[in-house]
Amino acid sequence: MAKIKVKLTKSRIGSPIDQKRTLDALGFHKLNSVIEVEDTPSIRGMINKVSHLVTIID
Repeated sequence: MAKIKVKLTKSRIGSPIDQKRTLDALGFHKLNSVIEVEDTPSIRGMINKVSHLVTIID
């Protein structure tokens, strides 16, 4: 499958607990960290949920 790179660009402080858990499930630990994940519908949904905190890198 294709891979996509996602970067955590905004702080998780003040976010609801479900969004924090979504960031944990994606694998984010620190601000400005970049992860590479499979491009599946479930991952796309997780990214969409926290889209205001992350950016997709080409």
